Parts: sequence; C-alpha cells; structure tokens
Amino acid sequence: MAFLRSISKPETTPVILGDGVFLRGPQMADYAEWASLRSRSRDFLSPWEPTWPVDDLTRPAFRRRIRRYLRSVKEDQAYPFFIFREHDEALLGGCTLSNVQRGVQQSCTLGYWAGEIHAGKGYVTQAVRALIPYVFEELKLHRLQAACLPENERSKAVLRKCGFHEEGYARGYLRINGMWRDHVVFAILRDDPRL
Repeated sequence: MAFLRSISKPETTPVILGDGVFLRGPQMADYAEWASLRSRSRDFLSPWEPTWPVDDLTRPAFRRRIRRYLRSVKEDQAYPFFIFREHDEALLGGCTLSNVQRGVQQSCTLGYWAGEIHAGKGYVTQAVRALIPYVFEELKLHRLQAACLPENERSKAVLRKCGFHEEGYARGYLRINGMWRDHVVFAILRDDPRL
C-alpha cells in the first residue's frame, strides 16, 4: 500500500491508500459527517462497542477526542484513522491502532467500525489490508492483534480475509455496551503471509 506521507515516528497519522478506500487521521472538519454517520448507526454499533458517553456526538466532545488523538500519536501510544471511500471521499467508518507496545513486545491492537449503510461492502476489509503494511513497515512492530465478540461473524470474517489467525478466547476482555464480555483474539505477525 502507498503512504502519502510517512516517517518513523509521525506526529500525525499519514494518509494510507487502499483498494477503493483511503485512511487519514480525524480532523475537526470531519465532525458533522462523523456525528451524522455515528448517530444514524447507533443501534447498529452499540452491541459491539463500549457504552457511548452521554455527550459523545457533540462538537465539544469531538474536539476533546481530536486532542486526545493528537496526544496519543505524539506519544506513540495510538494511531487513529477515519476510512473514506476513494471516489467520493465519503466517510465510511474508522480504524484505530492502540496499545502500542515497544521493547520486547512490539505490538498494537486494532479496532474498527463502519457506519451501518457501509457495513458488509468490503470497505473495512480493504482498510485493514491497507493498515497491515503500515504497522509492520512504518511503525516497525512485530504483532498486530484484534479481538471481537464470539457472535460477531462479520468481524471475524474481516480478520480472516486479511490473514489474521484465531488464537483463542480472552475471558472478560473488554467492557462492551456496559458488560464485561469474552472475546475471540486474532493476530497477524510481521512474517505471516499476507492475503
């Protein structure tokens, strides 16, 4: 995949090109489209996500989110991206590389979401495929992991299509929609074959 701008320890996320999609860091200018997409997709997304704060879709909350994102990138802790469709630049969803670990572990965790009207159309798969080289070639990490609820067949399919291997269950792994939930853990390593 092509990186329009990339350096070893970026202070902002680069633009990453995928097949029919591109990813870039969230900006304040994205607020209206993001809030609209998340609002329209709330019932679709809430079974798979942490409980949304009461003010989550407000402009001040989004501004705080952007500040948190910038701080996380600067501190090499997380790299957030929004996913856009290439031909019309419509916002489709997002991916975040979080829990960046250096030293002996050299890993990070992938999370992603798509607006309901864009789900099941292959956009997230293409975004994840585009992010894999960024994790291994630009961030120089060894392991990329992801986890999903056992009943989330769509998410498991995305990970398998991108070359992730199922590693087992993690009990009470994440608090989803107000409850601690078991998750299926997947990972791909730097030297694993790419699909």
